[in-house]
Amino acid sequence: MTGFIRDMAGVLHLGRRAGGRRASGRRPAVFHRGGRPTGRPHNIFEAAACYVAAGAEGDEERGARAAEWVSPEALAFGINELACRAVLALARERGRSPQEVAHELLGLPLP
Repeated sequence: MTGFIRDMAGVLHLGRRAGGRRASGRRPAVFHRGGRPTGRPHNIFEAAACYVAAGAEGDEERGARAAEWVSPEALAFGINELACRAVLALARERGRSPQEVAHELLGLPLP
């Protein structure tokens, strides 16, 4: 029962999944840039940044790995946050409204 409670607590922490411990009781190493173990889970913003960058570069394998770091909901939140920040940064840089920049990036006419 204690293991179940520990696993459920892990699910509530972003970036962890139930059953994340090995039979030995130790957590598996988490691998980060270049495949080296870091000992800490990836956060939603690292996953989103890697996933989006991989998509922009056409690297499906790296995108699929990044998608496994966090839950699909957390990844969607991170991607949304990244998109908002990118549109705001571009709008400031170009001296235009975020709505104009977002529509321009997607090739849409302004409403």
